[in-house]
Amino acid sequence: MIQCKVYQIFYTVIPDSSVVSIVLFMKPVERGEAAMANPLLRTNNEITEIFHRRASMVYGICLMFMKNRADTEDAVSDTFFKLINASPAFCSQEHEKNWLIRTASNVCKDMLKSAKRKTVSLDDSAQTTELPDEDAVLSEVLKLPERYKTAVYLHYYEGYTCPEIAEILRKPQSTIRNHLHEARKLLRETLGGELDET
Repeated sequence: MIQCKVYQIFYTVIPDSSVVSIVLFMKPVERGEAAMANPLLRTNNEITEIFHRRASMVYGICLMFMKNRADTEDAVSDTFFKLINASPAFCSQEHEKNWLIRTASNVCKDMLKSAKRKTVSLDDSAQTTELPDEDAVLSEVLKLPERYKTAVYLHYYEGYTCPEIAEILRKPQSTIRNHLHEARKLLRETLGGELDET
């Protein structure tokens, strides 16, 4: 007898000002004893609710790393696919948010390290640096070194404090404060003017 794995496919839309992006997910459907043994499997409704709550945040984090919409959408899809596969038990909404931030950051770092990304044609590299409809500050933030981007995004775009960012990224608070200080210094040089030190 041939064993087949059954997948359930569902989609959701990432709202964006200029482009509507559709993200497809495939979730294995387990039957019988296997499904009973794993109580952490989430329903499509639960995953869709998490996606709608956190998609814009995950998209923003991925955009900080990937710098273009196509790769950002791939990273968002991979992040939520990991959520589907891992089915972690969340203690709270904050725990869910922290898990997605950490996972999105790791997915992006892995994508940037992959061998495929190291061989880019000239046509692709011209497209990669282009960011239509983005403001000057965000463009400059995207040019920051990798180690600063997540801390800057979490602090200025998501409103986290240094201790909270340190806990999420599992780094010392002094490292996060230093990353924010160095990022502000770099942004001051490129943008000019005074930046908020908080």
